[in-house]
Amino acid sequence: MIPWWGLAVFILGANFALWGSIGVCRLSGVLAGKVHARRAALAGLHGEAALPDTVRIRRKAARMPGWDRRRRAGPLTVRDVAVLIPAHNESVVIEDTLQAIMGLVPDGHVHVVSDASTDDTVGIARRAGAKVIETTSNVGKAGALKEAIERFGLIRRFQVVMLLDADTRVDPNYFVAGLPMFDSPDVVAVAGCVRTAGGRHLSVIGRILVAHRQRIYAIGQRVLKFGQTWLRTNATHIVPGFASMYRTDVLPYIDMNPPGLVIEDFNMTFEIYQKRLGKVGFTLSAVATTQDPDNFHDYVRQTRRWAVGMWQTVRRHPPRANLFTAMLTLLLMELIISSFLYLLLPLVLLVMVLPDMAGGVVHWPPFAEVHLAVASHMKLDGLLFGVLVPDFALTCAVALLDRRPLLLLIGPVFPVLRLVDSAIGLAAIPFGWISASSGRWKSPARRVMPAEADEPAPAVPAAAGRPSPAKPAAVPSAPPVPQALPVELAPLIQAAPMARAARPVEATPAAQPAPPVETSPAVNAKPNRLAARRNRETADRALVRSRHAQARGVGEMAAHDHHSDRKAVAQAGRNRDGRVPADVEGRGVRDHLQ
Repeated sequence: MIPWWGLAVFILGANFALWGSIGVCRLSGVLAGKVHARRAALAGLHGEAALPDTVRIRRKAARMPGWDRRRRAGPLTVRDVAVLIPAHNESVVIEDTLQAIMGLVPDGHVHVVSDASTDDTVGIARRAGAKVIETTSNVGKAGALKEAIERFGLIRRFQVVMLLDADTRVDPNYFVAGLPMFDSPDVVAVAGCVRTAGGRHLSVIGRILVAHRQRIYAIGQRVLKFGQTWLRTNATHIVPGFASMYRTDVLPYIDMNPPGLVIEDFNMTFEIYQKRLGKVGFTLSAVATTQDPDNFHDYVRQTRRWAVGMWQTVRRHPPRANLFTAMLTLLLMELIISSFLYLLLPLVLLVMVLPDMAGGVVHWPPFAEVHLAVASHMKLDGLLFGVLVPDFALTCAVALLDRRPLLLLIGPVFPVLRLVDSAIGLAAIPFGWISASSGRWKSPARRVMPAEADEPAPAVPAAAGRPSPAKPAAVPSAPPVPQALPVELAPLIQAAPMARAARPVEATPAAQPAPPVETSPAVNAKPNRLAARRNRETADRALVRSRHAQARGVGEMAAHDHHSDRKAVAQAGRNRDGRVPADVEGRGVRDHLQ
């Protein structure tokens, strides 16, 4: 008799337990590091504590065989990043993508390659201020990326290239969280944390499909990828191509567009590990939002394309004696076994309940033998507690972590979609081994995101120590304070733009004036609570910038920023007598107000 917990292990998998445990170890180290940093900050050792780490990184980088001398061991900034967006008929979504990313990087750093688009993709990108080229024919995403990197000269001009899908909007804190991963010279690629876009006007089927993908992302990234990308035991099977960053000095060693592959991100990740180019970094804070298929046809087509691309990549890269091959072997074996078992579950359930519905079938010899074999190894309560209950428990965990109670209503449907995924995955194995692809792709149906659903966040100044060159603009005046803004925050919000404008700014030679932004009536009509949330986020980012400046000791400009932020925080916390409360000094405005 198979116990229910044994069935749960087969369904959830050993990868879940293994990498989840490693993820817990990594999280423990992160928390211990934060405690140590806080103690050092309280002791006033900000600048002194940062120096030994910098020296250690430089010495380790110098000892690395084949290390490119162009690679800087210190912190990278958005000045070092080029953004490359491949697009094929993406006129519906590319404007929002450009608006989100161009507020985070300097002018002239956003590049778009149109893979023989027949719509207005090129015109929209050029009007937005991006650098745009077009391929002469439809060469596929990997071919377009390779051609664009060469024609734009990105390897020569930049330290890091960010590969960004045309339907993906980058969170304002993406670079603040992602670029520090490159402080380790071992890290050559950083994977973004994907979230599925909400707020679209979807059908019932569309909501179910999007919620299913959201659950997959939440579990896979928090449990698997977080553990797989720990630098002590680093081996992950994919750096997703929707929003990822690569050091440019490793790109010449990566065969980005080999013949016969339908997708490029699996292959680029395999090349990193099999050629021992370095490690992959990942943080849950480097978030980017993408649109997932909202109809069944596009969902099946995209899932099949991913599965075929993975098996094509496995076929291309022979196994080697390293941790990556061991991880991949365990992953593929478990994928096949769990998919096969999941497809058998409906048949097992039918064999077990059919005698209760039609008692005469038990006397039919072929069915009687099957029923006896199944009943001797499985019971209905085993299926319930070994499959359905663990599956719904995962849904509850994701609903709690992501604050999406709607997932609890859709949860009973997820096992059906897992059946679909299992069937697609198993059917893709022979196609992946015997078929060759051109790499050309057609994106799923795109939707225009409503302004209220997921509005683009305002441009975020980079954290101190990772500054972003300011764009040529007039000195900003103090913004009006919305009615919904708490009185204590008003001095800080009004003083922040003037403080930023007062400090000298190094202009970028290739910088172009930013195009004017048209404000739609729908945005002007937003509730005051959204304006209040924006101002609270602005205040938090100002405080984070000052803390990063103090921790890294970036010099006079960072010290000026820190002094201005502390004065603004103190001004916001003054009591009625005009004195600064002792518990306000050194804390964030939001902490004081709470």
